[in-house]
Amino acid sequence: MIVATSNPALGAGTSKGPRLFFRRRAPLHPGRFLDSRFLKPLAISQDKLASALGISRRRVNELVRGRRAISADTALRLGRYFDTGPEFWLGLQQAWDNYLAWRAWHQGHVAAEPRFREDPAR
Repeated sequence: MIVATSNPALGAGTSKGPRLFFRRRAPLHPGRFLDSRFLKPLAISQDKLASALGISRRRVNELVRGRRAISADTALRLGRYFDTGPEFWLGLQQAWDNYLAWRAWHQGHVAAEPRFREDPAR
């Protein structure tokens, strides 16, 4: 989850404007979430889940190991099986994808300049 706050008091009088403070904690990969919050507590094996969802055990295993993303198709199947709705699973995947993008940007792998900048002469 990213929490961004802008405090005008902290940025007032500077040429940079308000400062943004970010606090970033890595979310669980959706597959690891599936394993730790659904499969283990409910004693559901990967084989049983794969059979119930009509997908391969390999697909479930790769998901649980964090090596596969949750597709819309998988989200629909998981949502129906666990009665959570597909939006729940797609939301977990989106949070994971956003985290990976933020981490790449934070580590300098993504170059982007702000479109609008304050005039430094001011």
